[in-house]
Amino acid sequence: MNQRPLDGIRVVEMGSLIAGPFAGKTLGDFGAEVIKIEPPEGGDPLRSWRTPAGETSMWWHVQARNKKSLALDLRQKEGQDIARRLIVEADILIENFRPGTLEKWGLGYETLSVQNPRLIMLRISGYGQTGPMRDLPGYGVVAEAMGGFRYITGEPGKAPVRPGISIGDSLSALHGVIGIMMALYHRDNGSGKGQVIDVALYESVFNMMEGAVPEYDRLGMVREPAGSAIQGIAPTNAYPCADGSYVLIAGNGDSIFRRLMALINRDDLGSDPTLARNHGRVAAMAQIDEAIAAWSRQHALDDALSLLASAGVPAGKIYTVKDIVEDGQYQAREMIQNITLADGSALKVPGVVPKLSATPGSFSSGGPALGEHTESVLAELGFDQNAIERLRSAGVI
Repeated sequence: MNQRPLDGIRVVEMGSLIAGPFAGKTLGDFGAEVIKIEPPEGGDPLRSWRTPAGETSMWWHVQARNKKSLALDLRQKEGQDIARRLIVEADILIENFRPGTLEKWGLGYETLSVQNPRLIMLRISGYGQTGPMRDLPGYGVVAEAMGGFRYITGEPGKAPVRPGISIGDSLSALHGVIGIMMALYHRDNGSGKGQVIDVALYESVFNMMEGAVPEYDRLGMVREPAGSAIQGIAPTNAYPCADGSYVLIAGNGDSIFRRLMALINRDDLGSDPTLARNHGRVAAMAQIDEAIAAWSRQHALDDALSLLASAGVPAGKIYTVKDIVEDGQYQAREMIQNITLADGSALKVPGVVPKLSATPGSFSSGGPALGEHTESVLAELGFDQNAIERLRSAGVI
């Protein structure tokens, strides 16, 4: 295996489900040793999400790949003491509990950093560690609304919709990883000290809202839902094809627009000086969209894509997961990979992002069984077999 950029970095992951574990997964892809602490009874709830009762979630094998599972009851004093011993030797601690939970267990940063000044702690919560809403329970679906994302999705005049993924949690995880990388650089290039990274779910969503705030401040403009288009940029939309599918066309560049109009035999629009720039096209968006749709309705999706590619117009189809798994581009980029599960079966999972030329990321296993690494982790901490059995009998592990 090639060297990975985070080889030698130890991560202790607390919390459950999506945001914190997604950050841990990403660090693990690039070489970090990730020790996931789970409750002995049931483990991370993600183990049973989106799957029949009694079966391990397929999502688990993506989110928990490469990790070690330590089944440890953090509600018990001995469990907290074991976690502390582990964290003292770690580089990074990831947690996504409600603010104050770790402090209640004696595992707050002020306490831990005394014993481990190099510790970097990523804290992901609904509203952050400060502010009047810090103590409220926060979920991605609520954060997506508070961050402004939910309002602008869907069709005008209809109820806002959400994407069928946990985008708020995943965005927060990625912001957390960015913070960890900056904190590692700061620690290892002079300061020698760790720090806290405070990520709020709603702020991670809000950070994606482009120019919405200055547009509102200066112009009083409130960005509104625009269906499959995007407000203020034209033309870019999903257009119906002859076979019942839709083709996505992004013709909003000035020269691209002219090429697109030539392709659909609407040089009258392509040469219109009032449509030469985006602001003019936005004013005529309905007219332009109807002209493109009149052309797309005459072509099956594959034919439309071929013609658009020949004209140098960015376009694509709307992929299902079946399309993704079968797509040559995904395969060429190793974005669909196979892992072997404990029962010997193969399972397709997403590949690693981003791609590094000298120290690429990789993974070799799916999600661990609950407590699969408990004994080995405790043995490294100095616990002998008698002590481990005593902890098991007491329900600590």
